[in-house]
Amino acid sequence: MTAKEILSLTAVELGKKIKEEEVTSVEAVRAVLDQIKTLEPVLNSYVTIEEEDALKQAEQIQKKIEAGELTGNLAGVPIAVKDNICTEGVKTTCSSKILSNFIPTYSATAVENLKKAGAVIIGKTNMDEFAMGSTTETSAFGVTKNPWNLDHAPGGSSGGSCAAVAAAECFCALGSDTGGSIRQPASFCGVTGLKPTYGSISRYGLVAYGSSLDQIGPVAKDVTDCAALFEILSSYDEKDSTSVERDDSSFMEALTGEVKGLRIGVPNDYLVEGIDPSVKKAVLDTVEILKQKGAVVEMFDLGMVDYAIPAYYVIASAEASSNLSRFDGVKYGHRAKEYEGLHGMYKKSRSEGFGPEVKRRIMLGSFVLSSGYYDAYYLKALKTKALIKQAFDEAFSRYDVILAPAAPAPAPKLGESLKDPLKMYLGDIYTISVNLAGLPALTVPWGFSETGLPIGVQFIGGWFQEKHILKAGYAMEQSRGYQMPALAKDAILGREEK
Repeated sequence: MTAKEILSLTAVELGKKIKEEEVTSVEAVRAVLDQIKTLEPVLNSYVTIEEEDALKQAEQIQKKIEAGELTGNLAGVPIAVKDNICTEGVKTTCSSKILSNFIPTYSATAVENLKKAGAVIIGKTNMDEFAMGSTTETSAFGVTKNPWNLDHAPGGSSGGSCAAVAAAECFCALGSDTGGSIRQPASFCGVTGLKPTYGSISRYGLVAYGSSLDQIGPVAKDVTDCAALFEILSSYDEKDSTSVERDDSSFMEALTGEVKGLRIGVPNDYLVEGIDPSVKKAVLDTVEILKQKGAVVEMFDLGMVDYAIPAYYVIASAEASSNLSRFDGVKYGHRAKEYEGLHGMYKKSRSEGFGPEVKRRIMLGSFVLSSGYYDAYYLKALKTKALIKQAFDEAFSRYDVILAPAAPAPAPKLGESLKDPLKMYLGDIYTISVNLAGLPALTVPWGFSETGLPIGVQFIGGWFQEKHILKAGYAMEQSRGYQMPALAKDAILGREEK
């Protein structure tokens, strides 16, 4: 198979071709590495690329596949990992100067599950520093660009993972979602992203931002790949106190294309002032597609939408200020070269190591947890979180799935969001409620804006109801199909012409 033929495959299709001996894992890894070498100087999707190790992994895995020891859907498939997920012996920086030299002595459970399934870890993807941001512009290692338009952001904080999948620099990737950090960049980059129910995928080895909100999840070209990857990642882990043991993890069973009788609700609150016309059209067009396929779709009032953003940023910042207190320059990470005394070392190391957005959230979190303000802000935010969950519980007593936008507008231009952090925070309006309530949600590409930027729609499910959203997303996807950015196609063709 040619590089073009290999890189045009989905992850599941590639896994099947490898098993059928039409292509080898080594050939697939080489095709991906060539694409990375061509596009990385422009995109900057990766922080670390494990070229030599990836080829060794591929050789070993290929032998096991040929021996019949590895038979899974993604055996031999090259996969990228977001740089806040620990990988033994490979740098895990969280795209921060303070962890620029940190090499973990263990791998996250999610990474171990990938290795057991025979996936090839190709490298670590760029992200907003400590997952704090919505554009992948706060990284200490440079900005990642959107493969559809290099003047625009890929979204964040999993922008590196989503850009890498879109540009065929890997077949699928791991991201993490604290307030929409998988779903929003998936929408901006024209790929599919799943944020599972809280506790479905072990957080052991995920560098914590907001512990009650963080969740690892898959990024892929289509719904089938996301379902296949989720089957591998979903497992009970005694090392994670929030991990949940699930009876049924056969998520690919839901991909029937049949949605007749599925009850879908569309919140009126999500289609009011502030939404870009092209995004609103995407949601309404999706409604028509699903109706034609037999789904029952209704508009309804969700409520509590106005309170989601303030509640989220109070809770997330409070948890971040606590979680990031461990990065003090003592045991690991960046330490200032010149300082006076222990407290001087703390202050200077943290001042040098953290970027502006991380400092902003640490200070906000410390403030809302301080004496005299805890009840006024943090406790009130926790009560609001409970009310938001209650509003979703009520909605899911009537509907199987909620259909919503993934973001209020297509990808912004680079530099626009950082000028106005509050505007950047407001861009999370459609995603953060899902994290506050611990629900699963799936972003699926719908089409493009008038300026040629991708637009995604979001399917939200009740607790542990990933099958409902995968079913709806798959049915909608059949009307669209996956598209690769011209930048990625041109890179492949350019190499083949040479």
